Amino acid sequence: MRDDDTGTGPRCLVTGATGYIGGRLVPELLAAGHRVRCLARSPGKLRDQPWADRVEVARGDVTDRASLTAALRDVEVAYYLVHSLGTGDGFEDTDRRAARLFGEVARAAGVRRIVYLGGLTPAGVPERSLSPHLRSRAEVGRILLASGVPATVLRAAVIIGSGSASFEMLRYLTERLPVMVTPNWVHTRIQPIAIRDVLRTLVGSARMPDDVSRAFDIGGPDMLTYRQMMDRYAAVAGLPHRFVVPVPVLTPRLSGYWVGLVTPVPAAIAKPLTESLRHEVVCQEHDIARYVPDPPGSLIGFDEAVRLALRRVQEARVATRWSNASVPGAPSDPLPTDPDWAGGSLYTDRRARRVDASRETLWRVIESIGGDNGWYSFPLAWAVRGWLDRLAGGVGLNRGRRDAAHLRAGDSLDFWRVEEIEPGHLLRLRAEMRLPGLAWLEMYAETDAAGRTRYRQRALFHPHGLLGHLYWWSVSPFHAVVFGGMARNIARAAATASPDRAPHTPAGPLPAAGDRPPTIT
Repeated sequence: MRDDDTGTGPRCLVTGATGYIGGRLVPELLAAGHRVRCLARSPGKLRDQPWADRVEVARGDVTDRASLTAALRDVEVAYYLVHSLGTGDGFEDTDRRAARLFGEVARAAGVRRIVYLGGLTPAGVPERSLSPHLRSRAEVGRILLASGVPATVLRAAVIIGSGSASFEMLRYLTERLPVMVTPNWVHTRIQPIAIRDVLRTLVGSARMPDDVSRAFDIGGPDMLTYRQMMDRYAAVAGLPHRFVVPVPVLTPRLSGYWVGLVTPVPAAIAKPLTESLRHEVVCQEHDIARYVPDPPGSLIGFDEAVRLALRRVQEARVATRWSNASVPGAPSDPLPTDPDWAGGSLYTDRRARRVDASRETLWRVIESIGGDNGWYSFPLAWAVRGWLDRLAGGVGLNRGRRDAAHLRAGDSLDFWRVEEIEPGHLLRLRAEMRLPGLAWLEMYAETDAAGRTRYRQRALFHPHGLLGHLYWWSVSPFHAVVFGGMARNIARAAATASPDRAPHTPAGPLPAAGDRPPTIT
């Protein structure tokens, strides 16, 4: 990856470029003529982005002084788009230390401006009464404003855009539950904002005058209760009227688990989001328009923001999702590739089959696996594993796919993450479900010495402690059904698929009961 010096705007550093906002901000900055450097702990996740060859990527972390110093060198505008949402106890301290370090290093590097996207806080509510999530966001904003570097702190409530956690929560609650038992926060007033207006404001903040250093409230033109948002979402989506029954006994913690079970957003993220809805969050000012003028006409309203988001979902043009960033608590260790790896036990399950189809057709089947397309094996086992993971606070199977046919490194895929993809040859997935160890699943499209297409599959598990070993041996009797069925049905799907497109369901005769790929939304 290289640094693109063709831009005429300031050089910008984007932290959180693998996340939902950062991944969408980068192409907007490039389109505006800025030169962009991305800071990422795992640069490989950015490799397959369509803009990857137009930016410089620095490996590092906002908690590491050395990598920050290198990343902020020659930077004029630094976007701070990272946080520890849903990482459990201690996240406030982590955010505090990271913000202080970022401000110190930015000042030493001569950065002209820091731009931070935080949360909109309720007026007149003592900070100690806020949710830990909002309280931490507010503190980070204050730290950056006090860093000695002019800072723009943008404070937004619910962001409406395809793939955002807030939108996915609203979407699935409304679509899946025609009758909803809800907590009292459905009556809280909120001022949502469209993702397009958030990005426009972030880009415009790069050219703010040097003597401006303050926080700005940003929001769309509508102030709605969460119930009104659900009603209006249903109307835009063409759904029947939804019936809502508020129940006062649902605490934020219970609400988080409830949202985590109903929507793809895991409880670790749903809990802080629902806690943030306890208080009214509406803008107290619109001063940002002095420096970043509103677009011709007006800001995007709630209904139009929903229409735009749904259109992107329906057209499979979701550029980034909330799950782009690694899920809190999920493993990030790379696969030990050394055949003589000495890091402990590494259990494997290997399968291989000859395929009566071209290698290209087989690859299209492999790349389209998961989400609505299913996993080509025992659906009940996958569904039960997904529900058990959700009950344990994991991501479950509900995350689905960003795109129905194509994957890129870093994509979330149900309870997996794309760790490596070599188009036409290899798809390696790393498990993000709750496990007593680390797990990977590899799928290969190959050609043998005789020129025939061959499918090869490998599942690997590195156990943690005795519990990890017990787990592997307890599930290994089911591998013939789950992994064997997967290899058999992928080969069958490739053999019966149309050669010019990937199947959205297995083509040809349905597999036998127990092997049929499930449809999981």
